[in-house]
Amino acid sequence: MMNEWWRGGVIYQVYPRSFLDTNGDGIGDLNGVTQKLDYIASLGVDAVWISPFFASPMKDFGYDVSDYRDIAPMFGTLADFDALIAKARALGLKVMVDLVLSHTSDQHPWFIESRSSRDNPKADWYVWAEPKNDGTPPNNWLSVFGGSAWEWDTKRRQYYLHNFLSYQPDLNYHNPEVRAAILDAAKFWLDRGVQGFRLDAVNFCFHDKNLRDNPPHDGPCQENVPESNPYAMQKHLYDITQPENLSLLEDFRRLLDQYPGAAAVGEVGAADTHLLIPQYTVANRRLHMVYTFRFLNDNFSPAYFREYIEQLEEHLADGWACFAFSNHDVKRAVQRWNVRHPDHQEAFAAMLLALLGSLRGSLCIYQGEELGLEEADIPFEKLQDPYGIRFWPEFKGRDGCRTPMPWQHGAAQAGFTSGEPWLPLPESHKERAVDVQEADKASLLHLYRRFLAWRRSHAALVLGSIQFVDVPEGILAFKRQTEDEHLLCVFNLSPESRTCTLQDNVAPLTDAPVLRAEWSAPTLTLPPYGVFFGHLGR
Repeated sequence: MMNEWWRGGVIYQVYPRSFLDTNGDGIGDLNGVTQKLDYIASLGVDAVWISPFFASPMKDFGYDVSDYRDIAPMFGTLADFDALIAKARALGLKVMVDLVLSHTSDQHPWFIESRSSRDNPKADWYVWAEPKNDGTPPNNWLSVFGGSAWEWDTKRRQYYLHNFLSYQPDLNYHNPEVRAAILDAAKFWLDRGVQGFRLDAVNFCFHDKNLRDNPPHDGPCQENVPESNPYAMQKHLYDITQPENLSLLEDFRRLLDQYPGAAAVGEVGAADTHLLIPQYTVANRRLHMVYTFRFLNDNFSPAYFREYIEQLEEHLADGWACFAFSNHDVKRAVQRWNVRHPDHQEAFAAMLLALLGSLRGSLCIYQGEELGLEEADIPFEKLQDPYGIRFWPEFKGRDGCRTPMPWQHGAAQAGFTSGEPWLPLPESHKERAVDVQEADKASLLHLYRRFLAWRRSHAALVLGSIQFVDVPEGILAFKRQTEDEHLLCVFNLSPESRTCTLQDNVAPLTDAPVLRAEWSAPTLTLPPYGVFFGHLGR
């Protein structure tokens, strides 16, 4: 189990642009991450996932890579990264790099060469296609960011595929040279000491060679696509999630297995993740974990959680999931799920921590989640995200969850920068700054530390099986069990007090840091967003 740190592990996501700026340009950098690694380690996490910092024109904030082996100057240098790795290792933290597999920037030398002619050595490194006879794109595929997924190139007089921005052409993984080049880029970072990858949009790597049209959407669509986006109107049968993808994952796993303890979590955006996660995480053959979007949407009910997890568990076998409630692409959970009840925000944030930490799988915490930060409201004139600009005002984009980290309540820009931050900091975030919560032992920040340490001491919560229990509406309850430990976890997901009758022999875990309930056998009373942990008798 020594090298399986990831199984049930806790990963802290850093969005480096917004973490800490050390040179006053208003943009966070790698030196800022290094400076705050002690803070991250103090939370009791196993690894830090750093969102992209590669060389990039930043049309999509680093998810448009122009050099897989170098660092964007705004973030620092390779020497800065090496220093980060060294300090993380000294603190016992693993470093996971966000690797963008499916596409590059149109400024990448590979694409510049590919578009230069139809017969150059990299002519087939990207997805090129002839227009229809009337000049329109070769099929009906759509971009996640709106409009056609095809962009006309005047030099080659062909269309190229881009599942995201037109500045992000898709690599052609049907070409084995592309696969080899990407694996070599991953090896570059493994050799520098990274111990894992978060693989961006990992199910977008392959496309249907025959370029067949997608049919209309007639069921669940890809997660987290706003209804205002026509992308949700198609069933994405041919542009993503192709069967050839599995062999790429096997190649990637063989590379990782050469580096003891290295692990990969793949981001999968699709409607049927309960089927894809088992396929993508076949033990010792493909990815270690898959990062699912299913709890990054607006659905929040016991029935929703139970239905999805039971579907997943039915197929999971020896695979493994990784769960998150917030990240850099979605509205922060404390507001997304609790908009109508701001008076309960502290209890709600504590309940989310306990729930996330009790699910069977690994978990990701997004920077600021441990402070209970709510979504920032960014006015249109200050928006940076092209996705939000494109679909405003029905969809305001992702800037609201990407605002700078508040470190010091009384400092200029909350201690994030000495300059003008790339996104504004809300006043409400300053009230929740790290220094404010450090000084208050009852704060959410300290609760995170206590809970993650407590969770680590209970094998059932880290590695145990999961089995749901029938309880009244508004309550979610399940058992987590190993051979030696049987626990009951109960959560009130509603803003009203709830009661339920527990049939099993239950003894409250009074040392649980998140425990808000009254137990008078056999009746359990939970206040709004209350939490209960108990031992189950044999």
